[in-house]
Amino acid sequence: MNELDQRKPKRPGVAFAGFLVPVVLLGLVVLGLSRQVFWDTGWRAGEYAYAFAGIAIGAILVGCVLRILPPGSPWKSFGSGMVLGGTLGIVLTIVIGVVIMIAFSQSNWTF
Repeated sequence: MNELDQRKPKRPGVAFAGFLVPVVLLGLVVLGLSRQVFWDTGWRAGEYAYAFAGIAIGAILVGCVLRILPPGSPWKSFGSGMVLGGTLGIVLTIVIGVVIMIAFSQSNWTF
């Protein structure tokens, strides 16, 4: 066999599916906040923020666990996508936090 035949198979479809899982869950949390889905049960912005961060961190952790599976397993590609999707969620959380801090520093509000 030559070198090309011994390479690990690439599974972009499986990795994309792994990416979509946390992205869809994060989107559902944002949609739930905007539509006030669990408002009657006492969920406010803080609970949605915890859910958002929990999904993002959980996707990274689950993705890392899937990445340590034996070579050739399609779950490794799925884990790569989950890590990427979870990282996107963490980056969005940081960006939103920075934007809010900049908005507060530029305003004339006093507490």
